[in-house]
Amino acid sequence: MKSAVIIFPGSNCDRDMDVALKKFGFKNQMVWHDDEKLPKSDLIVLPGGFSYGDYLRCGSIAGKSKIIKSVIDFAQKGGLVLGVCNGFQILTETGLLPGVLQQNKNIEFICKNVFIKVNNKKNIYFEKIDKDILELHIAHNEGNYFCTDDELKMLKDNNLIAVSYCNDKGEINEKSNPNGALQNIAGIFNKEKNILGMMPHPERMIDKYLSGEDGSIFFKNLINNFK
Repeated sequence: MKSAVIIFPGSNCDRDMDVALKKFGFKNQMVWHDDEKLPKSDLIVLPGGFSYGDYLRCGSIAGKSKIIKSVIDFAQKGGLVLGVCNGFQILTETGLLPGVLQQNKNIEFICKNVFIKVNNKKNIYFEKIDKDILELHIAHNEGNYFCTDDELKMLKDNNLIAVSYCNDKGEINEKSNPNGALQNIAGIFNKEKNILGMMPHPERMIDKYLSGEDGSIFFKNLINNFK
């Protein structure tokens, strides 16, 4: 399976994502934001970081990069696009996903492990995954997901809330919400479920010596679903 990770000025998780994808069997390529064409790929990843220093709004300038037109075309034709952290922010800026990522409720940068609950397994990202609760890492200043009432209804009606912040028992409540995100939303799909945006970083949790391996479960499951 072939993947491509887009690099923007300020990306800082692009190499982590490259390592994770290759570790679990993807043939990955790195693509510079100023390129216009994507390599032949089964999966495109917009990685975490602080593209363009988060000037204007997080992800707003990256959303106008040359490569984005090709990413949008790829996604609209059904190609798989995964946006993690800043990548999720970029997906909302391009309109590929609804809503916005606002400043965290406590107006501070958050860097810690969290638990998320998988809400929908009828998609290539989570189908057959053997855990409903994953421990992953977050590191962001703008992870507070918000959308309009109509958008929230659409997300709920179509079962598009992919993952939610929870505690280690899977309980979704205010105490398990690290950033004030609307209804504990940690990640969402588009209607076709080929696009996934999520704030937690699975690529940071792929080794028992690096605080955990639940990210391994995500990547192993994803590539197995391609086979």
